[in-house]
Amino acid sequence: MNDTVARLADVRNRIAVAEKEAGRAPGSTVLIAVSKTFGADDIIPVIQSGQRVFGENRVQEAMGKWPALKERWPDIELHLIGPLQSNKAKEAVALFDVIQTVDREKIAAEIASEVRRQGREPRLYVQVNTGSEPQKAGVEPRDAVAFVARCREVHGLMIEGLMCIPPVDQNPGPHFALLEKLARESGVEKLSMGMSGDYETAIAFGATSVRVGSAIFGAR
Repeated sequence: MNDTVARLADVRNRIAVAEKEAGRAPGSTVLIAVSKTFGADDIIPVIQSGQRVFGENRVQEAMGKWPALKERWPDIELHLIGPLQSNKAKEAVALFDVIQTVDREKIAAEIASEVRRQGREPRLYVQVNTGSEPQKAGVEPRDAVAFVARCREVHGLMIEGLMCIPPVDQNPGPHFALLEKLARESGVEKLSMGMSGDYETAIAFGATSVRVGSAIFGAR
């Protein structure tokens, strides 16, 4: 067993323990293995260990490695978890099964246009900037419920969840609690929250998926 596969097993075990401690059903949290900056040689052992859900930050990078991998393993589910530029909407809709970073009107309109054009409809999340950090993508918490409604009513998009990345220097718990509250108010069921350093905390707050990269693949 190589180091990556061993780390994957450890993360899976920690998720199971966190679910049990939170009183949640076993398997209620989806593990998204974040493979950004890693090539196919690093990813294949993880796939061979049964992992099927992966996350990438950049459309261009993902286009360079995932079409061939998805051809070999058609049941792979690929999530875009980094900011989406409007000029990459066509490629994103074609490649990704889930886009977690819908965060402004222009992106919603471009995705809707590509969904109609391609006849392919990735599942969608709205990213919320829970810390109101000026350098970070995401809608402001006070605007999140209304933005989800506009995505549905104006653009005809099916939003299934919310996503957040808490500030690195703050306790993530209040941010996870805020996202859960906004999800209830928005009428969405999925919560993508928690990364390598705080995914167990996120599970306690109701995360339905956690995005774990370095704890599986190692330092970038």
